[in-house]
Amino acid sequence: MKDIVSCIEELRLRLDRHRKEDLKEYPTRTIFIDPLLQALGWDVRDPDEVQLEYPTIDGKSVDYAPKINRKPVLFIEAKPLNDPLTDVKSITQVVGYAANAGVEWCILTNGITYKVYRSTEKAEAPDKLLFEVSIDPRESEGKPVQQIAEQLYRFSREAMAKGVLDEIGEQVFTTGKIRKALDKLFLNPPDNLVRIIRSAIGDKSIKPIQIKSALKRLWSQSSEVELPSLSTERRKDYGEEHHIKGKPREVVELFRMLDKFCRELDPSNVQRKYLAKYVSYMHGKAIFCCVHIQKSGLRIWLKLNYSQLENPPDYVRDVSNIGHWGVGDVEIGIDNLEKLHNSKSFIRQSFEENK
Repeated sequence: MKDIVSCIEELRLRLDRHRKEDLKEYPTRTIFIDPLLQALGWDVRDPDEVQLEYPTIDGKSVDYAPKINRKPVLFIEAKPLNDPLTDVKSITQVVGYAANAGVEWCILTNGITYKVYRSTEKAEAPDKLLFEVSIDPRESEGKPVQQIAEQLYRFSREAMAKGVLDEIGEQVFTTGKIRKALDKLFLNPPDNLVRIIRSAIGDKSIKPIQIKSALKRLWSQSSEVELPSLSTERRKDYGEEHHIKGKPREVVELFRMLDKFCRELDPSNVQRKYLAKYVSYMHGKAIFCCVHIQKSGLRIWLKLNYSQLENPPDYVRDVSNIGHWGVGDVEIGIDNLEKLHNSKSFIRQSFEENK
């Protein structure tokens, strides 16, 4: 991990100068992408490990094809340094190349931002985005370099050999599919599900229509509940879609898990309020958690005193003297399920102290 951290720090020193030069694709590869791949354990000089200009079925080529046991496990398509990586044609192209070659994972990068797609996922190409990570300090304000390195490590040679991306992709995409299936089942429950529940209850006095209504009520607790805004934003329509639109699937699932956890702390009294830049959670009138949904993860603010936290990890920091969105003096940067799980105790602490 030290090599990745050192590489990020070195590339950051080069960034401003080369950005002004409007660096084209080939020098972007040489100056930014090649060194990072080397730090991630991929030898770009060895064609048995990383094949450059890997041929595709349409007679074109993909810029990098990292291999394990001489078999491609990842496709990487490079763009110029200042490319925003938002062109749907470019996304569709690299995802199509990978899918046609039987390669599960592919990346679109401008040397600074890396967008990781699961090519075999049944969705439109842009919706196959699992996560993205940027080494640009402006895109990762408040995020430790170590945390950025951990995300980049996911497609290192060592991690690909261990199946790290496969495991993360399975968790995130499967969770999303199950969530959609449960939406259908609980909001419009089929008769056989109602019969199973009625049998499990063991009370024949409860009618099927009552069970259906109860399922809808229980599941709808996770639906949007807007509070009247006291600011000039009251005429704006800020909902979940405003915050999750264009975000990677992993980030969306992290938000939904956080949302569920916060609301289940007290289902009858915890309310959620959408604002322009963040989502806040209140118990009565007291805010205990705010979250800003970024492309690379979540930034959470809690109404706690940092000095009173017990052994906070390095992704938890004191922002009492630092400008930030949201309410609270403790900030947590979350970019994976483990960090979300480990942060629940702090969120619960904030909830308990601000009831």
